[in-house]
Amino acid sequence: MDNLPLFAAVFVILILAAWLYIFLTRPSDDQITAVKAWLLLAVTNAERDLGGGTGKLKLRQVYDLFIQRFPYIARWISFDIFSGWVDEALDEMKRLLTSNQAIQDYINHADATREGGETS
Repeated sequence: MDNLPLFAAVFVILILAAWLYIFLTRPSDDQITAVKAWLLLAVTNAERDLGGGTGKLKLRQVYDLFIQRFPYIARWISFDIFSGWVDEALDEMKRLLTSNQAIQDYINHADATREGGETS
């Protein structure tokens, strides 16, 4: 009983230390913005590499690259949240494809290569 206040103080300190660690190691808004910008490139490359009709393969490829590139953030982000971010990046890629000829050429170059066409 004499040590109860000491144990309570140590317990409170441990709880505060755990909360501080979790708070300080969570990804910041800037880190999330950087991940989302990187995802646009990753989904564009996956589209170029794998083509249409391969949604699950593209998601898996992008997720594997995400884990390699951002292992620190991957610990805190659920797959459902990540999948939502990928959907946002895909929507942005589709929007860019309709308005940007260079991106169309970038993706179509891989299509032509896969189909046995010429490469430049």
